Amino acid sequence: MKISRELEAFAARLGHRFADPALLVQAVTHPSMAAGTGGHNQRLEFLGDRVLNLLIAEALFKADVQAAEGTLAPRYNALVRKETCAEIARSLDLGAVLKLGRSEMQSGGRRKDALVADALEAVLAAVYLDAGLDAARDIVLRLWGDRIVKAETHVSNAKSELQEWAQGRGMATPDYVEIERAGPAHAPVFTVEARLADGRAARAEASSKRNAEQAAAGALLKKVQADD
Repeated sequence: MKISRELEAFAARLGHRFADPALLVQAVTHPSMAAGTGGHNQRLEFLGDRVLNLLIAEALFKADVQAAEGTLAPRYNALVRKETCAEIARSLDLGAVLKLGRSEMQSGGRRKDALVADALEAVLAAVYLDAGLDAARDIVLRLWGDRIVKAETHVSNAKSELQEWAQGRGMATPDYVEIERAGPAHAPVFTVEARLADGRAARAEASSKRNAEQAAAGALLKKVQADD
């Protein structure tokens, strides 16, 4: 199967030559482009999420042999969350090669964190199916790079830190509002907004409401600390 020059260039940036290019084509095809055909990337995303989770957990396990589970867990969450995957997808310019339906294109789909993050997971699944776990591991270790050893250990405490910040200034406890729930039932995407009593707010997306709240709290905390 012959693929476009754009996809060939993307595969080069990814660092993998596909024996079966059809897997890559499917990985970058959003359901809005292939509705009802089954030729989209949702099944690959499902698999790629599990491949990524295993490889990141393995990398953290090997990177710090003294770390307890309570230390590894927040690092893991920081590395597999949608925001991190979206950053890495953008470093590859994955959004530029996505195959999107008209409505998704018009709504700015190429720039959406959840959409490009899901596509990256689908691409990892495509690599895994094409060449096995070792090939997927090589790509994950290269793309995540220093993030693995520098993973934030305080991510899981962002809500507590924001609450302490607010209380220290005589404010009420921050509110967390679910703005949107999107995506398929097996892979939902939650958008949550963290709000302070003085009107300042920040939003974040994640695959669980809890993680979205933590990410929104972290984003708002950075904002208010920059303002101080």
